[in-house]
Formats: sequence, C-alpha cells, structure tokens
Amino acid sequence: MPFPFEVGFDEVRSRLDMYVDAVFACLESEFLVMPKGAGFVEFSTFETGYEALKRATGNFRDVTPEKVAPVVFEVPISLIVLRCMLGFTPPEWAYYASRHTGVAVTQSAARTIDRSIRMKPEEALPRNGSVTERRIHALTDAACHILESGAPESSLGELHRFDKADTRAGLTSLRSLADLGVPYSILLYERLLGRPFAGHRDSISELVGNIVENAIEDLLSRAGISFRKTKRAERLPGFDQAPDFVIPNEFNPQIVIEAKLTEDDGTARDKVTRVQHLGSLGTEGQPSGQPRFEVVACIAGRGFGVRREDMKKLLLSTRGKVFTLQNMHQLVDHTRLAEFRSR
Repeated sequence: MPFPFEVGFDEVRSRLDMYVDAVFACLESEFLVMPKGAGFVEFSTFETGYEALKRATGNFRDVTPEKVAPVVFEVPISLIVLRCMLGFTPPEWAYYASRHTGVAVTQSAARTIDRSIRMKPEEALPRNGSVTERRIHALTDAACHILESGAPESSLGELHRFDKADTRAGLTSLRSLADLGVPYSILLYERLLGRPFAGHRDSISELVGNIVENAIEDLLSRAGISFRKTKRAERLPGFDQAPDFVIPNEFNPQIVIEAKLTEDDGTARDKVTRVQHLGSLGTEGQPSGQPRFEVVACIAGRGFGVRREDMKKLLLSTRGKVFTLQNMHQLVDHTRLAEFRSR
C-alpha cells in the first residue's frame, strides 16, 4: 500500500479511508522506551547512597541530623535517597524545610542542588560555610524530623502524604521495611498512587517531545536545506501561530512543517486542529486554490492512531503530506523540500 505522500492529492481524496489505514499502520507508540537523559541515576549508584545512610544511622535506628548530614556531604546521592523516602519533589522539600528550619531554601535552589547531585552523584559536596551548605543542612534537618515523626492523623476523606508504608509510623515503619523488605502488594499500591517512572518521565518530557523535531532537523541539515526552527511561543510575521519549521525562512515561507508527538487521542485532536489552521492560512486569499506554502505534518505516538476522522482531516489539510518516524527518511524526496536540497 502506498503512503499518501507518494500519490497525488486527488488520489488521496478519492481513497481517503485507505490512506488513513496506511498512516495508522506505521504509527507506533513511543511510551514504552524512554531516553535516560543527563542526570539519570543508575540503581547501583542509588543503592550506594541507601547503604551509606543505613550504615551511618545503625539501620535507621538513629536518624538524626548529626548522623545523616556527614553522609550527605560525603556520599551526595544519599540526599536523593532521603528525598525518595519522603516522597517529595525538590520544590516541596524546599518549602517544608524553609518552614521547619527558618532557612530560606528556594525552589530553584532545591532543583539546582538535586540536579547537581544527580549529575555528579559520587563527588563529595564542599563544606565551606556557603549558602548552599546551609540549605543542604536545612533539607537534612527537615527530612530527619519527618522520618522521626511519621504521619499525623488525617480527617475522614483526606490522605496525608506521609501516610505511606515507610513513613506512616515514623522510624518504626522505616526500620520494618529496611529489615523485612516491602510486600509486593504495597509496591503495587504505591505504583497505583504514583505511576511507575513518573518522576523520570516528567524530567525527560522535553527530550521525548523533541524526538520528531530532532529527526526533521537532522534530515534538513544533511540535505543542506535552509530552514528556520521556531522556539516555543515565538511569534512570526504572517503567522498567528508559528509552525515548528519554516523553509527557507519566515520572510519567504514555501514549506511549513509541524512536528507532533502524542500518546493521547484528545491531545492529538488539538494538534490536528493546529495543522488544519495552518492549511487554511496557506490557502487564504489564493484565487487559484493552490496554497502559497506547503503544509507538512510529521507525527508520532499512539494518540494519532485512534480517531479516523481526525486523521482524515490531517490528510486533507496537508494534501497527503503526513509522515511518521517510520517513513521520515522519505520526507525530502516527497515534498517541495527537494527543490531546496543543496547536497
């Protein structure tokens, strides 16, 4: 079965359902495999921090700032382990630490400390009386207080953030899990509440979202094609919504490319509407009906493979120029991009 970009637009319109099937057949979900990205912490590194904390506190029997702080500075990844025990994001921990200790720990400072440690998890932290050192002490003090105290009573219909298996009853809960391990049902239940790999997925969301854009940029560069890649929320003259790529530039747009990835059909519908708008903009005021620039859609993710009517709209608004990661290598040869190839 040919792809819609390989045939004329009249053919696409006359056999629209067949070409919807052709696009659906080569759409794959991208959610199962994630890039690690910079700052990814391997389990062996994480466990090093856990074991260091465990030894320093006598298997979590003496969890005090005096015992924990030296470990944090010598084995910095142990600070990330502490954060995971709390179940906090860096900004949440910063807020709690500021309230508890009176030391101003800003959200941005907490994020910076967290990322710096994940980038160099085994490099000892300096103890030079700096603002950062005081903030790390504040975070550590707050963590020890939380782990010691456990979860307070919650009113009916509420769930306290510390009411989880390892912090519910303070250090008693923590020691029990450290000694005996976690029952599988508890692991599954906490996954239900928190989603597996949620934190990592959030941290690399931009990296995942750039998969399609990076593939396009690589193709254009290798073909020696001049292009303008827009930034998020950037405004371009003549466009009320800037496309992801303009060829050769915004002052003489001949081809515009939208790069979209989504695993959700609702989001896919919004992205299709965006491409439709560009298609309408391209034909606006054209007496011949021929668009003043070619609209190309490069898509990925299972979200686009759900609603047939949305895919029909996408094919019509791009005149069949819809590409996926599986056939992206044909992008230049089957669009007006071939006119701008220099190598």
